[in-house]
Amino acid sequence: MGLLMLGLVAGAVVPFQTAVNSRLRTYVISPFVSSLISFMVGTIFLLVIIILSGGQLLLTNVQLHAIPWWMYFGGVLGMIGLTTNILLFPILGSVQTVIMPVLGQIMMSMIIDNYGMFGTTRHPLSLMRMVGVLLLIVGVLIVVTLPEYLARNSMKRPPEQRVKWKWLWQIFGVLVGGMLAIQAALNGRLGGLLQAPIHAALISFFIGTIMLFLVAVFQGTLKNIRLVVQQKTPWWVWIGGFFGAAYIFLNAYLVPQIGTGTVVVLVLLGQIISSLNIDQFGLLGSMKSSISVAKIAGLIIMIAGVGLIEVM
Repeated sequence: MGLLMLGLVAGAVVPFQTAVNSRLRTYVISPFVSSLISFMVGTIFLLVIIILSGGQLLLTNVQLHAIPWWMYFGGVLGMIGLTTNILLFPILGSVQTVIMPVLGQIMMSMIIDNYGMFGTTRHPLSLMRMVGVLLLIVGVLIVVTLPEYLARNSMKRPPEQRVKWKWLWQIFGVLVGGMLAIQAALNGRLGGLLQAPIHAALISFFIGTIMLFLVAVFQGTLKNIRLVVQQKTPWWVWIGGFFGAAYIFLNAYLVPQIGTGTVVVLVLLGQIISSLNIDQFGLLGSMKSSISVAKIAGLIIMIAGVGLIEVM
């Protein structure tokens, strides 16, 4: 029971990370600077975990030579994913910022599994997994389109419905979810080569930090970091990176214990519960959005679909 609860916690921290980083963006202006701060905090947190656990901090020459160059792109994809979530959160709301990338992740992970890409174990596409994908798509359509359709006949429309070209942002969320699935495959393969998943996470965070630092320097927005110190900001705007690193760490710990499929389902359930509460109560300065029965029904169908995909 304790491990199952940890799986739910691992999923629950993700929407809170996005909400915190989105609030941080309002102080530093640039989404890249917000992501940079989050990545730096996450990198420091992972370093502390390794040091306290007595693990090896630096990689050996043998380990470095065993890593193919393309495995380092996991950090780049993670950087893109986190920054995109910061952009999507105020436009789509907490729930859609979770489910659109999840749809992309599941679809891309099916492709990766079916062909055994990036050195992963091959899992051919079965009938049950195809049914799971169909349920997932139906669930997403119910959550995304049904509330908007019903809102057309209502005088009271949620603020996020007024966003122009919203469907483009939704598609962008799905594409970025596909990138995150590739990142997970790369990090998983890297963790296997190093026999240390926590080191794979640290490499990913470190590379993401370096890339975001270079982007901020190129944009001339690096100085915006001082705005967080100069303004009266809530203390919790600094902990987005902690949530991200905790998510990576908990996944690395849980997968060997209870299996990948179980972890994926628990994480998704935790993300949905967390995002529903953030939207419903407008937590961490987010925009309030009432949760409808149709939305909950669609999310339940999504969970059933993911369960068939990952467990069967």
